Amino acid sequence: TLLKPFGTDNTYYAYFGWVSADTQVPPLDARWTADREELSPNAPVTLSWTNKDGVVFQQIIALDEHYMFTVQQRVTNGSSKVANVFPFGQIARRGTPDVLDFYILHEGLLGVFNGVLKEVDYDDLQDSDTKVIANEKSTGGWIGITDKYWLAALIPDQKTAADSRFSDAVRSGVDHYQVDFRGAGMAVAAGTINTVTNRLFAGAKEAKLIVDYRDKMNISRFDLAIDWGWFEWLTKPIFFALVYFTDFLGNMGLAILLLTVLIKLVFFPLANKSYRAMAKMKALQPDMLKIRERFGEDRMRMNQEMMALYKKEKVNPMSGCLPILVQIPVFFALYKVLFVTIEMRQMPFYGWIHDLSERDPTSIFNLFGLFPYDVPSFLVIGAWPVAMGVSMWIQQKLNPAPTDAMQAKIFMFFPLFLTVILAPFPSGLVIYWTVNNILTMAQQVFIMKRTTIKTVT
Repeated sequence: TLLKPFGTDNTYYAYFGWVSADTQVPPLDARWTADREELSPNAPVTLSWTNKDGVVFQQIIALDEHYMFTVQQRVTNGSSKVANVFPFGQIARRGTPDVLDFYILHEGLLGVFNGVLKEVDYDDLQDSDTKVIANEKSTGGWIGITDKYWLAALIPDQKTAADSRFSDAVRSGVDHYQVDFRGAGMAVAAGTINTVTNRLFAGAKEAKLIVDYRDKMNISRFDLAIDWGWFEWLTKPIFFALVYFTDFLGNMGLAILLLTVLIKLVFFPLANKSYRAMAKMKALQPDMLKIRERFGEDRMRMNQEMMALYKKEKVNPMSGCLPILVQIPVFFALYKVLFVTIEMRQMPFYGWIHDLSERDPTSIFNLFGLFPYDVPSFLVIGAWPVAMGVSMWIQQKLNPAPTDAMQAKIFMFFPLFLTVILAPFPSGLVIYWTVNNILTMAQQVFIMKRTTIKTVT
C-alpha cells in the first residue's frame, strides 16, 4: 500500500482542485457525483460538482495498468459572468517516514523545474524558517515525494507554466509535508467550457516504465525520478545491460558475471600496459632493496637513486594504479544500480544468495551456517566477502611489495580491511569484485610470464 486516505493515521494522498478569488470552487469536503462506482484501466470515472451560480466542475480520472492517473479538470460555466479559476494539484504526507538516510540515495521531496532536478530532504523543510522551499515557475517538469523504490508525483500540463513548491506545516507536533503546483489561470467565459489535463503517478520506479512515460508523454526528465547519481552516464548503461543480460541468461548473477568479463575486455589494453610495468617493478625489487640498504638513512639520495633506476629501466611506478582507478567509477555505478533500482530487488543467484541487492547472509563466525547459532549483524561476514578478501590477498602477492616496511604492513592488512568493509554491501557487488580479482590475477600471471627485464646494479 503506497497511499493512505485523508483522515487516517499517516495520511499520504493526492488531491486535485481549483482556487479562485471570484468564483466558488469545490471545497476539500465537497460531495462529488460519480458516473460509476469503480475506477479501473479503460474505465474512467467522471466526478462532478456544481456551485450555486451554475458553474460545473468536473474531474475525469483515467488510470492505466501501471498507476499513471490522467486527470482532466474541466470547467463548464453555466453562469452569466466569467469564471476565473486556477487548477492545482497537491500531494500531502503526514509524519516523517523511516528513511535509510544513506548518502547515495535520496528519499524525500523532489521535482524537475525547467529541466533541472531539485531534491529536498525532509530535514531541509524541518530546519527551514519559512517551511517553504523552492517556489519554482516552470513550463514542463513534475514534482513529487519519493521513497527508495516508490514514487508519488504530480505531472502538470507540460505545455503551460505552473508554480510549484515544497512545504511543511507542523500540526500538533507532527510534520505535514506537501508538494503542490498551481497551473495557469483559466478565464472561462459564460456558456463556455475549458479543460486542462494533469497527471499523477503513484507506483514503482521501474526504469523502463519511467523512461517510456518520459518519452510517450513528453514529461521533462521524468527518468530522474530514479536516483542515478553522479555517474548517470555510466550507471544507466550498466543497468540496462544487466537487464538485457538477465533476460538472455535468466539469472541476474550470471548477468553480473558476464558484465564483469566484458568490462575486463574493455580495459584489457590499458591493464596489459599497467601489468607489464608492474612486472618490471617486481623484477627491479632486488636493485631497489640494495639502494635502500645503501642510502636508507639519506632519504633524499635514496629517492634520487630510485628515480634514476626507474628512468634507466623506463618504468613508471604509478602505472600499476591505473587498473584500480578506472575500475572505481564502474564499482560505484554497479553499487548504485544494485542499491536503488527495484528491478534488482529480490533477484536470486545460486546457493545461499537469494537477493543480490542484499548482503551475503552467511558468516564465517558460525562456519557459514555449519553451527546452528546466529551471530550479531556486525559479525556477518559471508562466504563471498571472504572469497573476495582471499582473492585480493593472492592478487597482492603478485604485485611488487612496497620497499617501505610500514607501507608493506599496511598493504598486508588491506585485504582483511576491505573484507570487513564490503561484507554489508550488496552480494552482487561482492561477486563482481571477486570475479574481477580472479580475472585480473589470470591476466597478471600471463603477462608476468611473458615479461623479462635485465638490470645492472
